[in-house]
Amino acid sequence: MFTGLIQTVGIIRERLETDAGVRLVVDPGPWDERFSAGESIAVDGCCLTLVEREKAGELLFDVIPETLSLTTIGDLHPGHRVNLERSATPTTLLGGHIVQGHVDGIAEVESIKTEGEYRIRFHLLESLMPYLTPKGSIAVSGVSLTLAAVDVEQSAFEVALIPTTLDETNLADLKPGSCTNIECDAMAKTVVHYVKNFSRD
Repeated sequence: MFTGLIQTVGIIRERLETDAGVRLVVDPGPWDERFSAGESIAVDGCCLTLVEREKAGELLFDVIPETLSLTTIGDLHPGHRVNLERSATPTTLLGGHIVQGHVDGIAEVESIKTEGEYRIRFHLLESLMPYLTPKGSIAVSGVSLTLAAVDVEQSAFEVALIPTTLDETNLADLKPGSCTNIECDAMAKTVVHYVKNFSRD
C-alpha cells in the first residue's frame, strides 16, 4: 500500500532487455533510505519489486511483459524522470489517500493551463469514468490528487496542481499528448463493483 505522497523523483539510467521482460536501473538521487530486496516501491504509480540496490545507489527492478504493456513503464528509457514512493508501514503518515500501486489504465493529457491556476485536463478510458467523483481522489503517475472536474460526457477529468506538487514530482514534465498511469480510488471501485454486480432492487 502507498499514500500517493511522492518521496523523491528518480532518473532512469538503464533499460536492459531480459528473458523475463525488462530490467530498469533507477537512480533515486539523494533518497538516502535503507532498502531490502523484495520490498515494494511505486515507480510512477506502478508497484514494482526491488531486486537489489547496487553499491552506487541505483535501484534495480524487473518488469514483466504484462506490466510493460498495460502501463507507461513500457515507455520509460534512460533520462526519464520517475516519481518514487516507498510502501507504507503502520507508522506512515497517511497524508494522501490509499493507493495500491495497481494501475487501472493510462490517461492522455488533453490540455494544460498555466496562467493563474495550474490545471491539467486528461482524457481517460470511458470504462474507468464511473470510478471518478468530483472532489474525489485519483492517483496520477503515483501522485495523490483531488479531482477538480469530472466530464463524464467527454471521458475527461481535470486536476489543479499547487507549486509544491510541481516542484516535487514529475508532473511538471507533462505536455499535451503525454500519457500517465492512473489509479482510481479503491473505495470508489469497491462501491461501483458491488452495486453493479450484487445490489438488488
